[in-house]
Amino acid sequence: MNKRPLIIIAGPTAVGKTAFSISLAEEIGGEIISADSMQVYRGMDIGSAKASPEERSRVPHHLIDVIEPTEEFNIVRFQELAKAAVNDIHGRGKIPIIVGGTGFYIQSVLYDIAFEENGPDRSYRAMLYERAGREGPEALHEELSRLDPASALAIPANNVKRVARALEYYHDTGSPISVHNEQERKKESPYDFRYFVLTMDRRRLYERIGTRVDRMMEEGFLDEVKRLRELGCERNMTSMQGLGYKQLFAYLEGEGTLEEAVEKTKAETRHFAKRQLTWFRRERDTIWIDTEKEDPLNVYRTRNF
Repeated sequence: MNKRPLIIIAGPTAVGKTAFSISLAEEIGGEIISADSMQVYRGMDIGSAKASPEERSRVPHHLIDVIEPTEEFNIVRFQELAKAAVNDIHGRGKIPIIVGGTGFYIQSVLYDIAFEENGPDRSYRAMLYERAGREGPEALHEELSRLDPASALAIPANNVKRVARALEYYHDTGSPISVHNEQERKKESPYDFRYFVLTMDRRRLYERIGTRVDRMMEEGFLDEVKRLRELGCERNMTSMQGLGYKQLFAYLEGEGTLEEAVEKTKAETRHFAKRQLTWFRRERDTIWIDTEKEDPLNVYRTRNF
């Protein structure tokens, strides 16, 4: 049975994924599915670097502005929405193009990863959150390092939600979630796919990140965070963990100066870009494109279906 086509455009933040994806979609009659954990939220436009209204008018986009910033969003919900979008696009004879820098989100669709539902013992999860508040996130991360070293390496200590989920999975199954995820990752993809990863010189990428953050501030990023705060967003919400949002929210709560918040945003975005590149280097069947040396569209034309 012939597999259905799927294109993936991945890479670190600020590398140029949006421009390439729109040009490619226009050329082949494709539609874009955002694989970004922040672009799903309404009202979070500047900080999540959404495609502009003009860009979205040129090509249909999916999984942008689908939930309120006060709602929870996770990989299971992303996979459900993304697979529905893929089927819808295929059903209309178009080619879906998944675009983003959240590698695990992409992987969940590409290999149709099966996520185990957490067990019924919600008291254990509550205990983990209570412990993180009492002893600090590092206490949970140290326990994860002992039980599931691979997950501890992949999950930052301050990401309490993901650390707690990994510990909860171990508690429910007696097995590390990293083993389960690795087994799922070895599955054959149900799609005939082309997986493009954009990159560029590290110094140049970091310059682009700095320029992007400055431009966001000029476009009203701080006012955007103020509006979200006024709408009821709280610091511990999933939506407010996004790069820039977290730092500006802290500034609005009296922690440090605005200049310090901006510099922290730039620094943490650089670190994030580095982690993204590390993730994509582990992926298989990828086609890497140095955007300073090659035109991504020309590369696609030599690797098309």
